[in-house]
Amino acid sequence: MLNKLTTELRNPHSIDIDIKPIREILEIMNQEDSKVPTAIAKEIPQIERAVNFAIESFKQGGRLIYIGAGTSGRLGILDASECPPTFGVSHDLVQGLIAGGSKAITEAIEGAEDNNTLGGDDLKAISLTEKDTVIGIAASGRTPYVIGGLQYANEIGAKTVSISNNKDSEIGKIANVKIEVVTGPEIITGSTRLKAGTSQKLVLNMITTTAMIGIGKVYQNLMVDVQPTNKKLIERSKHIIMEATNADYVTAADYLKKANYNVKAAIVMILLNCTFDQAVKKLEESKGFIRNTK
Repeated sequence: MLNKLTTELRNPHSIDIDIKPIREILEIMNQEDSKVPTAIAKEIPQIERAVNFAIESFKQGGRLIYIGAGTSGRLGILDASECPPTFGVSHDLVQGLIAGGSKAITEAIEGAEDNNTLGGDDLKAISLTEKDTVIGIAASGRTPYVIGGLQYANEIGAKTVSISNNKDSEIGKIANVKIEVVTGPEIITGSTRLKAGTSQKLVLNMITTTAMIGIGKVYQNLMVDVQPTNKKLIERSKHIIMEATNADYVTAADYLKKANYNVKAAIVMILLNCTFDQAVKKLEESKGFIRNTK
């Protein structure tokens, strides 16, 4: 079966890569990587559907759950872990599950991805509900762990999405929405941590970033729900306030303190000339959208 998968074919452009100069190897890699955005562009309609699923889940009090094995699982965990500091959401809102559990983030857990029931078990462990969206990620599109997870998610009525790098994938046949980014053979045959992994990372970026914009976590193009938890982020927060309000540095710093380091509230306080409590209330009334505050 593997020899029928695009991701397992030999790449004709890298047949003799083991005897090529370093510069030429790098050029081949760069040329192959440049094909990834074009492949993703063909799947934007399906990615849009996935984003709408995520927004719908968030508005209903549900979550976005990634499930995968190996590189795919690690990429889901990476994307999920970046959402709280970037968008100020809880660690529960976007979660990543990997075959073999947390140990598998740094080590290969033999046989874990081949267990068809483990995916469903992991989703049961986090009390998956029909309000959630589950995105199964597998370059091959046939990983049993992911298949089992998507099947369980379907059974309880959760929204399901698949991300793979082969057409007519097994997980695509199970999910409500299938995203199939065909990136072609890797320069090292079967090493899907390369183009396939890059495409997955880009698609996950698109899904969470756009979904967060859709629930008011971005104003203009500013990450106004950033959590200023260190010196760098405190400075970034001040500059975000400056950009959003045209305030000077001193004013931005002053309002950041007055707003208890709530960047979004500080912006509303300046724009509407109101108190912190009033800003918080206005943001609640506008469901977090600064543009809709009055």
